[in-house]
Amino acid sequence: MNKLIIPALLSALILGCGTTPLPEDGADGAPVETRSGGAVTPVTAGDLDASGLPRVLTDPQSKLSQRSIYFDLDRYEIKGEYQGLVAAHAKYLVDNRGFKVLIQGNTDERGSREYNLALGQKRADAVKRSLLLLGAREDQLESVSLGKEKPKNPGTGEEAWAENRRADILYRAPDLRGEF
Repeated sequence: MNKLIIPALLSALILGCGTTPLPEDGADGAPVETRSGGAVTPVTAGDLDASGLPRVLTDPQSKLSQRSIYFDLDRYEIKGEYQGLVAAHAKYLVDNRGFKVLIQGNTDERGSREYNLALGQKRADAVKRSLLLLGAREDQLESVSLGKEKPKNPGTGEEAWAENRRADILYRAPDLRGEF
């Protein structure tokens, strides 16, 4: 009897955790909206920077302007010091369902091309999994590996390599029609 109860409870839990997709923000031509604390605030052209992103994503004083998560050598676990940063980005994505991110996994120059592409993908996927667990939707997230092809620091040595072992979060904002 107990063998039947556990699978039934797990099935009920999984079914109960499903979500209903929401329509894209601004799909009818209305301005893009951001949601914080339950209040809905329209984003106007004055709230956007030159790249078309809300200033909160680009203001150096905002935690959301930090978009790189750094990793240890040959590792793809998110370090504790970056958990808060990932959580802040997840909250922004939960509150702003019309926004999407591309997560680019990067490595340093050491290792073969194949190894670095695989490691970069694992880093990007680790960030994606964390964002999903914190409430972002699958359709908001894409993860890719750039391997060693896009170094932040072109130098050699441990200091340069440490800057290149990262995952970068790149935001894509919907236009006023809710499209990308």
